[in-house]
Order: sequence, then C-alpha cells, then structure tokens
Amino acid sequence: MKPIDKQPELSKVNDFIIENPEVGEEHVPLDVLFVGAGPAGMAGAIKLAQLVKADPDMDDIEIGILEKAESLGGHTLSGAVMNPGPLKSLFPDLKDSDFPFKTKVKGEAVYFLTENGKVRMPTPPTMKNHGNYSVSLCEVIRWMGEKAEDLGVNVLTSFPADSLLLKDGKVIGTRTTPMGLIKDGSPGPDHMEGTDVIADVTVLTEGTRGPLAQSYLKHTNTESDAPQIYALGVKEVWKVKKPLNKVIHTLGHPLPRDTFGGSWMYPMGEDMVSFGLVAGLDYKKTDLDVHYELQQLKKHPLFAEILDGGELLQWGAKTIPEGGYHSMPKSLSGDGVLLAGDCVGMVNVPALKGIHYAMTAGIHAAETIYESLKKKDFSKESLKSYDEKISKSIIKKDLYKVRNIRQAFMKSGFWMANFKAALMTVTGGLFPSPKAHDHEDAETTKIYQELKQAKVDLKKVDAVFQAGNKTRDDIPSHLTVGEDISKEWAEFYVNLCPAGVYELDGDRLVVNAPNCVDCKATDVLGPRWQPREGGSGPNYTLM
Repeated sequence: MKPIDKQPELSKVNDFIIENPEVGEEHVPLDVLFVGAGPAGMAGAIKLAQLVKADPDMDDIEIGILEKAESLGGHTLSGAVMNPGPLKSLFPDLKDSDFPFKTKVKGEAVYFLTENGKVRMPTPPTMKNHGNYSVSLCEVIRWMGEKAEDLGVNVLTSFPADSLLLKDGKVIGTRTTPMGLIKDGSPGPDHMEGTDVIADVTVLTEGTRGPLAQSYLKHTNTESDAPQIYALGVKEVWKVKKPLNKVIHTLGHPLPRDTFGGSWMYPMGEDMVSFGLVAGLDYKKTDLDVHYELQQLKKHPLFAEILDGGELLQWGAKTIPEGGYHSMPKSLSGDGVLLAGDCVGMVNVPALKGIHYAMTAGIHAAETIYESLKKKDFSKESLKSYDEKISKSIIKKDLYKVRNIRQAFMKSGFWMANFKAALMTVTGGLFPSPKAHDHEDAETTKIYQELKQAKVDLKKVDAVFQAGNKTRDDIPSHLTVGEDISKEWAEFYVNLCPAGVYELDGDRLVVNAPNCVDCKATDVLGPRWQPREGGSGPNYTLM
C-alpha cells in the first residue's frame, strides 16, 4: 500500500493561494503580519516591536499575529527541553527566575529498551542538554504573548489563516477562515465571513505542515528537491508523587526495529513530568499506532515506577518535520513574505531541538523587516537578506552538521543506522555520506497488517478530552478523504490517527472530524487537513 495513491492533491483541497483578490472594505490593515503565534512568530513580533520602539525616526508600525487557537498556547505542543539563548537575548535584563522555565537540566540518561528491560547507553553529543531547561511550551508562549502586547503588538486569537493573498505575484496578506458554518457547509445563525488582513510583509510561522507555506513553496517552485519528511509524537503530562531528577531518552521498545523514533520523559518542576513517544511516518507496516504504543510503554518498569500513583493531567499529539538541512526550501523569502520555524523544517532531529531555532529565525526575520521598513521596500530583493542571515546562523550551521543522520535510518537497519549515525556525529556528517532522500513519507510503501483490537487504559476518545478539545460537534469537516477507500485503507487511517478521528463501521470509513487535534498526521499520509473555524481543536495548558 502506497499512501500517496489515495491522498488528494493539496491544490484540490482548498484555495490556499488567491491571486489578485478583491479586498473588502472591512479589511484589517497592518504593516507586518505574523501567521501563527508559536515560538517563531512570537519572537519575531517581539523583536520587531523592540526595534521599532527604540527608533525615534520610525513612525507607528502596526504589527499583528494571527493565531488559530482560542487562547495563546492552546495549540502549542512540544517535548520540551529548550535552549534558552534566543529567548534570553530578547530580554537581556531579566534573570533566569523571571522566565517561565520549569527545571534546569541536572542529569540525563539514554537507554535502549527491551520489552521489560533496559540498557544504559552513552549520551550522544547531540543529545546533551547542559544549560538547557525543561519548559511547558504553551506556558512560554502565553508569557511571550503578554510581553508582545505590552510592546503594542496586536495578538489576534481565534483567527486561522485560510488563504494567502497575492497581488501581481506579491504577497499582500491573508484571508481568515469563515466562522459559524454548520455541518453541510452552509451559514449558521452565527456566521461570519473570513476577514482580509492586509500587510506590507507577511511572515509564515504556521508550525508543522502549514498549508499556506506548503502552497506558497509549490506556487513559487522553491521547495527543496528533498521533500520534507515527518514523525508523529504523542505526549502526556503527569502529576507524579516524587520528582524526576534527570532527562530520559530511549530507543528500541515499543517501536519496531525498522521504525525511527524513541521516547522521552522530562521533569517539569517538582511534581510533574512530560512523557511521550515519537515515530517516523516512514514506518513500514500499517498497524503501527503511536498512541497505542505509548500506552504500552507506560507498563515498562523504567516508566511504571515513576508514574505509579500519579495522575494524567493532559494529552496531546503533533507531527514534527524531520528532513533537516536537505529539506529546507530553496528560498525563505519572496515578494512581501518570509517563512520561519517548523513550517520550513527548522528542527535538529538528532538533538531533539527546534524551539530555539524557530525563535532565532523569528528574530532574524524581524531584523530584515525592520531594514525594509526603513527603506519602504518589501520586494524579494529587499527581503532576501533574511536568507543570508539564516545561512550564517546557528540554524544552518547546526543542521548541516547532522544533515545525513535521519536519512541513514531510511536506508539501513536499526543497528547499522545507529553505527552510521555515530560516525556522522564524529565527522560532522562527512562519513558515511548518503545522498539526500528523494521521496516524501506518503511515497513509502507500507505492508498491510490487520487492525489491532487490543485494549488500552486511555482510549483515543478519552485522550481527546484530555487535550481540552473545543470543537463544535456540528462544524463542517475540515478533512478531505481520497476516493474508493477500502476496509484495508480505513484500518490504516484508524491506526495512524492518535485522536480517534477515523473509525471503521463494518467495511466503511467513518470520519469524526470534531475529534481532530490538528496533529496533521493524516495530512502527511492520508486525508488532507485544512484550517477550520477559529478556536477549534485542542486547548493545551500544560504542554
């Protein structure tokens, strides 16, 4: 089974690119618009506001951030152990205790797991976290949102960007999704049309698998020749009875040996831990279910001892871009537009780091925009200095060093891939040096396996409740399924989705769209995702 055979084309899902639109009289005028209030968007808006405020010659500049969640941080999910450098650079006068950090990393351990045992492994240099902090990323975003608003930034929550607006090839802003549609797509009693938000510069910071970024890169033919590849992470936050004193990472069980991925457990203060499992979406058999495997992992002695007597507080899921250096777009700038963060794959997979790269990119975007505001020139020529800044930054330097490690696991068995990864780490990626991958996850052939029926303590529908899902039951479906979906394909989607969106009724696929937590897993391998009414989806508070 090859997932791409049943996947609708992106261009047929929605009009993500609208050329030469008629802009309504009720449009919202801004100077600079950030699409997505994640680490990149927040850091960029804050830095730009700081630069403008410090310049006495700069007129009032209207900066806005569009966020699809009902509240800041509501859709922000991450591990997360964070390099604090970029955030501290934005607020150099603050002490460490002033930041929303949880726990400074004091120790770490890496294990290879068998079904009931563990073997301690040396911590790879890429995974050492000295000087880093565990954080709740959604808490960090809420904190940054307060700082942004104090600087005069317009933070607009519950406004997903539905389409990118272009005039004569130049990006001029976005159109938000309509509100108040009922299940058949017709206007309900609370219906509101989408709003055009017009800006001199639009910065796409949508996060993983952003549809506007995907569409713009296709439209301008600036995608990388090595398509982006992804993993799916499922995560829980637990209240525990005794503090965890180290960061834990694992390889091996419960994932199949031919699947890239692993688990983590991080301390989050004295009485909470972050616990999760990640699996590459180029896995080989259709019965892999990351949510199910995480539930099994709770029973492993390493984690069972820590979780014993504890309480599950929150659950979430998201995809992670893993293509790294090879999958970065040919250009990160265009006429009136910049791209930053997870939507263009700024993630160091071997180091399990992406937050500080996203913030760094946002800061460089702000510096470039500030220069363009002074010149009143927002052309690609003016904005291309952003590409130069990124090329000279830690983002490109770090990603280049590990450029071939993830790819080794696409072409070799578990132990050989780890051996190659070790050599690549020592040589900075020079040896052995496989060619960049040439296909996306959906082009990887999967072997059909029958649907798992095993019982788990946390059912998917209960997990969605733990994610704080805020979606109306009568909202139109935002998921486009391919044609002629057989029982075998339906079973694949049931396993793939961690939120129980897809179910099997006899031989028929049933789509429970309101369950969706916007992880984008099926957008990678199956039914396509598109933005829906603002405020829909999860409402993370601890993740």
